[in-house]
Amino acid sequence: MRRYRLALVAGVLLLSVAATGCNRLKARDQLNKGVNAFRNAQFQEAVAHFQEAASLDPTLTDARLYLAMSYFQQYAPGGESPDNVKIGQQAISAFNNVLELDPKNTTALATIGTIYYDMKDFDKAKDYQRRRLDIQPNDPEPYYWVGVMDYALAGKNDTDMRKTDPKLTIIGPNGDLPPLPEKMRVELEQKNSALITEAMDALNKAISLKPNYDEAMAYLNLTYRQKADIEKDPSARAADTKQANDWLAKAMEARRAAGATAAH
Repeated sequence: MRRYRLALVAGVLLLSVAATGCNRLKARDQLNKGVNAFRNAQFQEAVAHFQEAASLDPTLTDARLYLAMSYFQQYAPGGESPDNVKIGQQAISAFNNVLELDPKNTTALATIGTIYYDMKDFDKAKDYQRRRLDIQPNDPEPYYWVGVMDYALAGKNDTDMRKTDPKLTIIGPNGDLPPLPEKMRVELEQKNSALITEAMDALNKAISLKPNYDEAMAYLNLTYRQKADIEKDPSARAADTKQANDWLAKAMEARRAAGATAAH
């Protein structure tokens, strides 16, 4: 009887292994079909294949990643229609499924951050970019994105405050906004000081890692203008504006240099 039971268990295990192997082969077939559909921009068809592949083999990270990218390709950045928001949320959920198998998948982290940025959920976007920093401490891109998120958050605070008085939204001849009344300036300083400091630190780090990073230079220009908005001393405000203009000039020069290199 004991031998019979052992033989029975062994037989069940062999059948289980065979079924698992068969499912994995089917999963690979579905993955390949999905990749072909993806490459032909047939994203809904691709979604069906990748869902089936992930169902057949839950450990197949590539199927989950391609599924998430298929949703992402159907998302229109910034679009606020219910259908578009839904597809964006599906992409986020699918990328988080990738992270369940591979917590250090930087493609998933970066793309979730991008979607949240497009949805104007800057705090969540920054959280995912910070997670990238733990994995890619020498990559300039996540530092850049942290700076961009901080700039966006500070900009929202500034805009919300200025729209209470239309006169404060009038852009001057140099492209700068008028100084805020002292009470409003103090309130904005309390809200934005830490964001501006973090943005500058992150953007400077990005430039130190990539000296020709014109996009980071351009955002440093914008962040210095935000810093000028919270300065009490007019001379400090002027100094910040000069720094902003200097970084703008550097960004334009780096962009010209990159264009000249590409032309050759």
